[in-house]
Amino acid sequence: MDILFLGTSAAVPSKQRSTSCVAVREGADVVLLDCGEGSQRQIMASPVSFMKIRAILISHMHGDHIFGLPGLLQTMGLSERREPLTVYGPAGLGAFVRATMSLTEDEEAEAPYEIDVVELEGGETFEVRGFSISCFRTEHGMRSLGYVLREPDRPGKLDHRKALELGIRDGPDMARLKAGEAVGGVRPEDVLGPSVPGLSVAYTGDTKPCGSTVENVRGVDVLIHEATYMDSESRNAAEHNHSTAAQAARVAGEAGVRHLILTHISHRYEDREAVALEARAIFPETYAADDMEAYQVTRGGISVRDVRQA
Repeated sequence: MDILFLGTSAAVPSKQRSTSCVAVREGADVVLLDCGEGSQRQIMASPVSFMKIRAILISHMHGDHIFGLPGLLQTMGLSERREPLTVYGPAGLGAFVRATMSLTEDEEAEAPYEIDVVELEGGETFEVRGFSISCFRTEHGMRSLGYVLREPDRPGKLDHRKALELGIRDGPDMARLKAGEAVGGVRPEDVLGPSVPGLSVAYTGDTKPCGSTVENVRGVDVLIHEATYMDSESRNAAEHNHSTAAQAARVAGEAGVRHLILTHISHRYEDREAVALEARAIFPETYAADDMEAYQVTRGGISVRDVRQA
């Protein structure tokens, strides 16, 4: 699984950082988390194809999380996308998409692909191209949602020698067993080891630290948590329903996640490492994301690379 940070700034973009947008990629399939202003330009400068976006998950209706959505939807149409696209988010999202698209498109021109908007309350679970996705309520002074994306569990290791002893021949029959199908009276559980849990990633959007985040992200491999402020600005964080880096770290520790990645960081903090260090003092497995960084997540850990295209 790859997690590509396309925009990591807080509400106001800077010359170096765009507003909130994260792409989660498994194989060629992409799920987009939020779509702030400038997102499609960031996508074009990255290895991600916007034609491979299977769903867009919006956390809340603040501009730095949605103002890039109409432009991206329009560009997909101009690029002759035909595959339907579903956009998920809180109440009000449907009205926003209808209004912006109807006022900026030719009234007689039909979009060449279907755009389905699904408004969520929190607590729903749905499937998107191999991901099981659940949403939960967060606390941001308005209707706001977080999301957890989970890959399906993978079959365990095939005991090749045992399968041969049970009369299974090399070739298609071995593959059928590995895929979970019984062959000649031999059941998959007879020759397969324990299943391997799929990877999981959670995204909070904007929120102050809250119990619903802890409960819903418990045990995930990666928690992407906002950290608009450092702890010296904790009063501002509370006033505006945001989190500090230290607060995000405490949430990660309480929830027992494997890794924490901080995003939505105010551009007053030019030194991202200082933000990360504040959190690492509490939760050592912490990273502070920057625009155009890709985090490859495996069972063995995380590797980070810059994917900026020339």
